[in-house]
Amino acid sequence: MSCPLDGIRVLDLSRLLPGPFLTMILADLGADVVKIEDPKVGDYIRAFPPHKAGMGGRYLAVNRGKRSLALDLKQAGARDAFLRLAAKADVVVESFRPGVMDKLGVGWTALSAVNPRLVMCSISGYGQTGPYVHRAGHDLNYIGLAGVLAMGAERRGAPPALPGVQIADFAGGGLWGATGVLAALFGRERSGTGAHLDISMTEGAMALLAAELGNLDCGAHPTRGSEALNGGMACYGVYRTADDRFVSVGALEPKFWIAFNTAIGRKPDISELAAPPARQDQIRAEIQAILITRSRDEWVAALASHDCLLEPVLELDELPTHPLHQAREVFVTVDGGAAGPLRQLRTPLGPPVRPTPPPTLGQHGREVLAEYGFAADEIVAVLG
Repeated sequence: MSCPLDGIRVLDLSRLLPGPFLTMILADLGADVVKIEDPKVGDYIRAFPPHKAGMGGRYLAVNRGKRSLALDLKQAGARDAFLRLAAKADVVVESFRPGVMDKLGVGWTALSAVNPRLVMCSISGYGQTGPYVHRAGHDLNYIGLAGVLAMGAERRGAPPALPGVQIADFAGGGLWGATGVLAALFGRERSGTGAHLDISMTEGAMALLAAELGNLDCGAHPTRGSEALNGGMACYGVYRTADDRFVSVGALEPKFWIAFNTAIGRKPDISELAAPPARQDQIRAEIQAILITRSRDEWVAALASHDCLLEPVLELDELPTHPLHQAREVFVTVDGGAAGPLRQLRTPLGPPVRPTPPPTLGQHGREVLAEYGFAADEIVAVLG
């Protein structure tokens, strides 16, 4: 896709990860994204170490292609200025606790009154309604309440394991939010009106359990370490190698299970795929005893031609040099401004169309207001 969102204007009031990840996706697709930030602290993920040029790595990673305008929405003049911006915008993204936007005078009622075609995306932990509407939380709380946390552990009966990434933030909030925004933009071309999207990160994470909840409805009792895809089967798991690294084995189907066992010198037996838990533990131990005899990369090289679904477990610093990721040009270098060149991930949709540097706080205030039709004296009145 070349620039499918060219001409779409986005005002981003969100902070931290879910909303900024969403709006980075939109910016990568060509939208003009303006971060509307509090003049005193702004998006405080900037301050999280480690840093480049005073900006945190996480902030740099999810804010390319955006501009920044500092407005204190608690002030009447700034609030009125934001309403003027919203009247010409296409999308507003916010991640305050439910009710905060209304208290500031820029909630859905006020925004849709000045712009009936506006799409507003509200990301929250537990949704805009219900008994948890004002409850605080973080990713771990959301995936705990969603049932996602309960599904991951090293073995049956073990305590749930913390995921290595923020599932509710990125998938539950960011990706579902982006999906909703794009659908609402398409929908308004038919209806002529915008929409207010209520994106609950808890519900967004829970949606990832669709397949397991299907099994639950059929009478099963899915939990950690007991299902086909979360540790219950020896043919689908992670194994340690001689150099204290790891390989992933995903030989679920009979043909792959046969190929895998043949390749490692173990007698194939497809009946093992349906073996009970105690036998699965024995099979797992037998495979582990074999795989521990060689290094990770030796196994990868030895089994590459056998089509048996063994791949290395890569550490993050190994990702940029892996031949698949290099061939697919997954990593892109973008201009980081004062931070210098930044090596970042593109999204699966393709490289960013305008990868300008992640903005400093309020960096583009005057130019943004001018583009939105503010006169010079009005800009001075708003920004000082």
